Amino acid sequence: MTPPPDPIARAASKRPRGFAVITDPFRYGARAAELVWQTSRPLTVALLALTLVAGVLPAAVAWAGKLIVDAVVLAAQTGAAADRWQALGYVALEGGLVAVMAGVQRGLSVCQSLLRALLGQRVNVMILEKALTLTLEQFEDADLYDRMTQARREASMRPLSLVMRSLGLVQNGVSLVTYGGLLLGFSGWAVLVLVVAGLPAFFAEAKFSGEAFRLFRWRSPETRKRAYLEVLMAREDYAKEVKLFDLGPLFLQRFHDIFETLYPEDRDLTIRRGAWGFGLGLLSTITFYGAYAWIVVETVWGRLTLGEMTMYLLVFRQGQAAFSASLSAVGGMYEDNLYLSNLYAFLEQPVPVEAGVGTVGPEPKDGLRFEGVSFTYPGADTPAVRDLTLHVRPGERLALVGHNGSGKTTLIKLLTRLYSPTAGRILLDGLDLADWQPAALRRRIGVIFQDFVRYQLTVGENVGVGDVGYFEDEERRTRAADKGMALPFVEEMPDAFATQLGRWFKGGRELSIGQWQKVALSRAFMREGADILVLDEPTAAMDAEAEAQIFDRLMALTADQIAILISHRFSTVRMADHIVVLDAGRLVEQGTHEALVAHGGVYAHLFALQAAGYQ
Repeated sequence: MTPPPDPIARAASKRPRGFAVITDPFRYGARAAELVWQTSRPLTVALLALTLVAGVLPAAVAWAGKLIVDAVVLAAQTGAAADRWQALGYVALEGGLVAVMAGVQRGLSVCQSLLRALLGQRVNVMILEKALTLTLEQFEDADLYDRMTQARREASMRPLSLVMRSLGLVQNGVSLVTYGGLLLGFSGWAVLVLVVAGLPAFFAEAKFSGEAFRLFRWRSPETRKRAYLEVLMAREDYAKEVKLFDLGPLFLQRFHDIFETLYPEDRDLTIRRGAWGFGLGLLSTITFYGAYAWIVVETVWGRLTLGEMTMYLLVFRQGQAAFSASLSAVGGMYEDNLYLSNLYAFLEQPVPVEAGVGTVGPEPKDGLRFEGVSFTYPGADTPAVRDLTLHVRPGERLALVGHNGSGKTTLIKLLTRLYSPTAGRILLDGLDLADWQPAALRRRIGVIFQDFVRYQLTVGENVGVGDVGYFEDEERRTRAADKGMALPFVEEMPDAFATQLGRWFKGGRELSIGQWQKVALSRAFMREGADILVLDEPTAAMDAEAEAQIFDRLMALTADQIAILISHRFSTVRMADHIVVLDAGRLVEQGTHEALVAHGGVYAHLFALQAAGYQ
């Protein structure tokens, strides 16, 4: 009979591309300690000092307990007042030690809480800083996105956990040394029994920690799918379509189905972990009571005093707990290291270096040149742009026309260096875009994409993001909003540019799609020094009158700029000085509106189809 498949082995066999196997699970301990140290040196020193004190105190309390019991027995036998006072003095000593131990534990808790908050912030900032360096291509890589998701989900708490387990190991180690010193007074075999009894639980815990981690890594895509489905069902910007198309039950069922797919592995791992934990815990209990009986027998035979019996029982119980905690800490450190591998794998992800340093080109009046430009998206077989050659001069209005998927938006992504050509080159003022300093290049270009972002910020901030250098400049915001035709309705709002947009925050106001598009268009005008203005479907949600007004103004405002327009409305396209027609990534036609209509090619066909709709 064939045994059932091991879910962990199945998980490993399905491990996505880019998921490395961890061969040295403890290599991140020093880095985690350094991270905690850099986060707060005073708190780290306080933690270490309190940990050492906490390691010594339990043995001291046990020794005080032994003194109390022996003093009480002696006082009962002699009846001497001095012996009674001595017993009370030992009680006071133990009470003081217990009070100090409680204060140390509270101090450890306070330090941990403060470090947890500081370290969580520090690690999240590290992750976000790394995310800001990623290219658009890397953001669209599902494996890398999974790695970032894993880092954000677990790694912010794991460095402190690793350090706390390490300090716990130090604390328990100090305790075990003191316990061992006390137990050696009874028997060296007792120390050996104490050590051996905890080993099986340690090996089992390490095994199950590794299995749990492999499951965690394997199922990241499914976990992200569940999170996405949850967003679809719980966010207001999806609520209209979800309700209108009755998508809720479908999405909820998929959400449930993913859980049902993942749950069996969780269940099997939890049951096996629990069963082994119970069995090995029972072994530890049997060991303890065996030692308990041994100590009792020794006391009955008169080889130990009652105080010594009390101390050894307490020491053995606490020593067993400390040793088990030490082994558990090692297993936990192993698990923390595994999860930290996600953080450092993401932080060490190579990022292409943008080496350009140019801020001006050698031919300032040359404009834009595309020379044999081709581009294929990562993982795709068919080029999105093929061998495109084009020259756009300063002051020229260029329109890009073509079917959806013909390469128009891809061309804009190449122009703005969100992607680099896989063949050919693009020049601005005679200088290859790859040689431009990224910030200098972006200052030259104002862009509005068709899938522009609706920021849950104020109106002014939504416009201001178009040029972060002038983000708070009210005068520039006003000029940009005026150029983008947003100023009239902004001035009618209760708080004008200070009006909160969107429904995520209290008092937020929602705009119509056309109004959002005017805000986004205003955003493109924030870069007053830009000499290239790119408008990707800028008036798709506007009425015909607003569209005409926008382009009349656009013609007046861009007299000295290169204006590149993508639109499916030929009433708009015909205003351009030069029209380029793309088909399957190739430049198939170019010229003025009149010349292209007279040519009777692709453009004339598309124009005729649209014109027929108005007849």
